[in-house]
Formats: sequence, structure tokens, C-alpha cells
Amino acid sequence: MDGSGEGNYVTVNGRRMRCGHTTGTCAAAASKASALALLSKEFPESVEILTPKGILLDLKTEERSMSEDAASCAVRKDGGDDQDATHGTLIFSEVRLVPSGISIDGGKGVGRVTRKGLDQPPGNAAINKIPRSMIREALEDVALTFGYKGGFSVTISVPEGEEIALRTFNPRLGIQGGISILGTSGIVEPMSEKALIASIEKEMDVHAAAGEKVLIVVPGNYGKEFSDSIPGIDDEMCVKCSNFVGEMIDHACELGTDVVLISNMGKIVKVAGGIMNTHSHNADCRMEIIAANAAVAGADIGTVRKVMECISTDDALDALTEPGLRERMCGIMMGKIQYYMNHRANGKIRTGAVMFSSTYGLLGKTELANELIKEATSR
Repeated sequence: MDGSGEGNYVTVNGRRMRCGHTTGTCAAAASKASALALLSKEFPESVEILTPKGILLDLKTEERSMSEDAASCAVRKDGGDDQDATHGTLIFSEVRLVPSGISIDGGKGVGRVTRKGLDQPPGNAAINKIPRSMIREALEDVALTFGYKGGFSVTISVPEGEEIALRTFNPRLGIQGGISILGTSGIVEPMSEKALIASIEKEMDVHAAAGEKVLIVVPGNYGKEFSDSIPGIDDEMCVKCSNFVGEMIDHACELGTDVVLISNMGKIVKVAGGIMNTHSHNADCRMEIIAANAAVAGADIGTVRKVMECISTDDALDALTEPGLRERMCGIMMGKIQYYMNHRANGKIRTGAVMFSSTYGLLGKTELANELIKEATSR
């Protein structure tokens, strides 16, 4: 990947794909440009911003305006070749000079957090920690350049944000009134679904070619970290399947290798509902699935309603712990996970699963999980 503004690319399976930049990068760049305008009395046509990934971007500013004590401009979100609902959206930042400190808040079109369990506490604008840090660092750099000793008040807004948010899961997660300002690396690195699946299949091929008859599969880093705590399993044994549980099982059937899926509940709960692509863009239904299994486990209507109001799987487990239903519900859910994995495999391979929580630890195993893990680790 090079680092020249619009010239950022990654190569995925031989295909050159253009990167973009996140809403967080846009917010930081617009904030920097507005602060520069206030202190220099002239708006820059573009502004350089260093992303957490270490890539320096030169981003154009739009919709520029300035008054005695405030300046505002926008930077356009660019999803590159991985475009989502926010691609092309203008992210505005209005900056005001204040006596001291740096305050950051959301205006029109930026969501407001209403529930616990998200990056920001209830009441805060849905501007995540990394974008807040990027904004702060950009303004501190501007102040240092001009020898400015005062502070800044920043308001991030997205005029189209409320409408865009309706096409996301924000309302369901308890983020009301707009989109979230996101991004951990500052860069949107595209990877097509087809390319991701091909890379997963290739990794499985390598393990099978090494003589492994049972593959230890994890969706991502959380699963890998938990699997490391299982005796005999190490990093090199684990295959990452991302969200593509169904495609992973399909390819395992082609290879003739059995599989054990080790996953955080937040992902694998969807498999208990027959959902084989666990990406939130395709389906959520986590609370519906937990609530249904809780009801089968004996939960009363009040507990079921409480589960349905949760925004994270750990919250749902909390709701089931007090009435003593957590273990029973998880046991029923493991049976459903086993059913749907076996259904996808259609008798061609053996499948197993292990479900855990970062709060509660091990939650359950399917019938063959221990046997398959023993076979995988006895080589």
C-alpha cells in the first residue's frame, strides 16, 4: 500500500483494490482544517492527516465557512472499493475557540448512545475512542504550530446521518439520531467476499495438505485467544473463517476434514438460528435466538422481554444468570448449533463447536467437540 491520498491500494488475490478512509479520518481532517482556518484566517483547500495506520492522507475540504469565532468545513467519506452506506457522505466539523481544553461532541446526524455496552457511555455522541483521539491530536498539532494556548470546542455533524442510520443496525444497538463516527486504523481496506472466502479455503488447504484430519476453526482473534487456553491447541493450528461458517463447512466437506468451531457467543449464536454468514450486514437476530432458547429453557415472559432489550450477548447472559437459566439455555443452544452445522455438512464430515464468553468463559460444547479436539491435538 502506498500513502498518497487517493492512491492507496491493496492487492487481494492478484486484484488491485483501492482503499478509502473512515468517517473518523474525515472528522479529524475537517476539524484540523477548521482550526487552521480560525488561527490563520484562511481556509486550506486540503489538509494532511496522519492515520493510526501510519498512512499520511491529503484530503480535500468542502462546504467551507468561517465567522469571528467559529469555522466549519466537511471532508467526504470514501469507502474505496469497499463501499458501505456512508460512502460519499460529507462529514462536517465546526470548531470554536474557547479559553482552554478540547471538547468533542456530535451535532445533527451523529448518533447519540442510549444503552450500555458500546464504545461510548450512554449520553455521549457516537464518536468512538480512536476518532476522538485523532481529532484531539490534530488540534493539538495546530495549536503547537501557531503557538496557541487556548482550547477548541468541536461539533461533528453529518446532515444525511439520520437517514443513513436507518440502513444500519444503529437504532437496534441503541444509537439514536444518526450514524457513528468510526475507524480504528483510519483506512478502509477493501477485501471482497469472494477474495476472503478464497483466502480461507487456501488456509484450510494448507492444513489439510499437512495431514490434519480435524481442523480447529475460529472466526477471529477472540476465538483464537480462547482456543489458546485449551491444552494442546496453539496459534499455528487455528484456521480463521471470519464470518463464513457455511463456506468453511462446505470446503471442509470437499477436503474430507472434520471441523471444530471455537467461537465467542456473539458470533456462534447466529449459527444456532441456521445463519451461516455471521456478518451483521447479513443478519443479526442474536437476541431473538437467545430469547427463543431461553423460553424453551423455561424463562418466563418477563425474562424473555428482558433478553430482547439487551444489546450484547453478555448482557443477555446476565439476564439469564439471576433466574438460574444460563447453563440450561446454553445447553439447548449447543444442540441447535450442532444440528445446523451437521445439516450443512450433510453427513460428509463430523462437526463440533465450543462456545465461550469473554465474561463467563466456557459456555458449552457440542457432543463431539471433546473427541474432535483430542484427535486434532494428538498428532
